[in-house]
Amino acid sequence: MGIRIYRPTSAGRRNSSVNDYAELTVTKPEKSLCRRIKKTGGRNHKGITTCRFRGGGARRIYRVIDFKRDKDNIPAKVATVEYDPNRNCFISLLHYLDGEKRYILSPFGIKLGDMVESGISCEPKMGNAMPLSSIPAGLEIHNVEMRAGQGGKLVRGAGNSARIVAKEGDWVTIILPSGEMRMIRKECRATIGRLSNPDDQNVRIGKAGRMRHMGRRGHVRGKAQNPVAHPMGGGEGRANGGRHPCSPTGVLAKGGKTRNPRNISNKRIIRRRKSTRERQLSI
Repeated sequence: MGIRIYRPTSAGRRNSSVNDYAELTVTKPEKSLCRRIKKTGGRNHKGITTCRFRGGGARRIYRVIDFKRDKDNIPAKVATVEYDPNRNCFISLLHYLDGEKRYILSPFGIKLGDMVESGISCEPKMGNAMPLSSIPAGLEIHNVEMRAGQGGKLVRGAGNSARIVAKEGDWVTIILPSGEMRMIRKECRATIGRLSNPDDQNVRIGKAGRMRHMGRRGHVRGKAQNPVAHPMGGGEGRANGGRHPCSPTGVLAKGGKTRNPRNISNKRIIRRRKSTRERQLSI
C-alpha cells in the first residue's frame, strides 16, 4: 500500500500521483456479479441538464455489492481483493461454503484466505458483520445500517470508520467520521474494522485530463461568464460578482441547509458534525 509519484516529465506529471494498488490480487472482476450501467451525462429523462459539468469518462461496469450481509452463520473465505471503479475503497470477493459468491466492501488489512462470517453469535473480529447490540463498545465499524435490514448506508468511503461509544436500551450511540454523534437502533448491522485504501485521500489528480476520465468536465466560474448566462457575470474590468455566490438560476450557493427537515432520523443526532477546521484542530 502506498502512493507512487510520477517523474516530472511534464507539467501535468509533476503534480500527479497514483495509488500503487499493492493489495489487489486480480485484475478482472467476477462476471456473474457484474452489471452494465448507463451514463446520464448529468441529464434527466427529458434530456435537460440538471447537474452541470458532467459527461464523458471511461466506461464502468457495476459490481453488485452485498451491503446487507444477511447470509448468517455460513463462513466465507476471502478469494480476491479487487479494484472497483464505482467507489474509492477496494472490494473483496467471498466464496461461501455453500458455493455462493458475493462482493463486500474490503476492510483494511484483510488478506486472501481469511474467513469472515455474519450473524448475531459470530466472533467480533475484522470483516464480520453483526448487529450493533453484539459488537463491543470501542471497536471500529463501517457499512452501518440506518434501518434494520435496509443495508449499510453510513461509513462506506475509503479509510473511514465509525466507533461505538455507548449502549442504552434499544439504542446504540456511534461517532461518525465527520464527528457527528448519533443514535441508531441496536438491531441495525455493521461490519467490524476500518475500510481499505486509506491512502486514497493523498492521491493528487494533477491535471484536468484525469478528471475527464472520471466523467467530470471543466468548470467555468460564474463571474467569468456573460451576464446573459449567469447572474454573477459581466461588469467592467474584473468585477468580483457583485452579489453572494449563486447558481445560474439565482439559487444561493452557500449557507443553505441540505438536510430534509422531515427526516425522522435527524431527531437522533446528539451532536452535529464538525466543520473541516474543527476536525483539523482536534487532530
